[in-house]
Amino acid sequence: MTGNNRNIFNETYTEKQAAEQVNNKENLKKIKELGTTSVSSKKGNIHCLTVIGQIEGHMVLPPQNKTTKYEHVIPQLVAIEESDEIDGLLLILNTVGGDVEAGLAIAEMIASMQKPSVSLVLGGGHSIGVPMAVSTDYSFIAPSATMTIHPIRLSGLVIGVPQTYEYFDKMQERVVQFVSKNSRISREKFRELMLKTGELANDVGTVLFGQEAVECGLIDEVGGLEDALKKLYELIREEKERNAINESTGQTRSELQ
Repeated sequence: MTGNNRNIFNETYTEKQAAEQVNNKENLKKIKELGTTSVSSKKGNIHCLTVIGQIEGHMVLPPQNKTTKYEHVIPQLVAIEESDEIDGLLLILNTVGGDVEAGLAIAEMIASMQKPSVSLVLGGGHSIGVPMAVSTDYSFIAPSATMTIHPIRLSGLVIGVPQTYEYFDKMQERVVQFVSKNSRISREKFRELMLKTGELANDVGTVLFGQEAVECGLIDEVGGLEDALKKLYELIREEKERNAINESTGQTRSELQ
């Protein structure tokens, strides 16, 4: 190798190293600040989104709280849906719940996505975390994980008029309808679990462990990370096969529907 060729090779290699370092720093920043990462393999490219701590909505929570901010999550979901480089979404949940409208908004967006999606509840998927867990195409829960189902609660000023109860009931019905639509549990059964007394010390509601959540139809299957990834890659493969068939026949998705 001549001197000029060696210099060109070294410069190219140095540029490649610098680009890799920048990419690695960006990935670490995403993991640190947003709790997200993308994984590429021969089976497909997936985006891992984690929802941890408390879901923060319109009100900013104290700095000591571990939060998932909905203004961070919603743009990510739009980017995932529109990206040609991402084939599927893996949603990891370990949340105590939080803002009802923010959590429901995230759940609605995931449920309306075309990309294959799988959720995995680890530790806990409580309160408004329940709709988020069932919003994906398929859901898993770890054997030791729990899910708390309870009526909507409000902190702060409550006006003691009939309209307050009606507002609560309508908001609660939105959650009930969404969960029953996106899982195998009936509206009646979900409301029964929500209003059950005796299980929670200072409240009404129900705590479901992993297998119990599956038996009542809320979650599809008990499993861990390996199971969730295997199912997601399976859904990605099926989606690619459908797209290949559609392209070969010249049919669009709207025509098939």
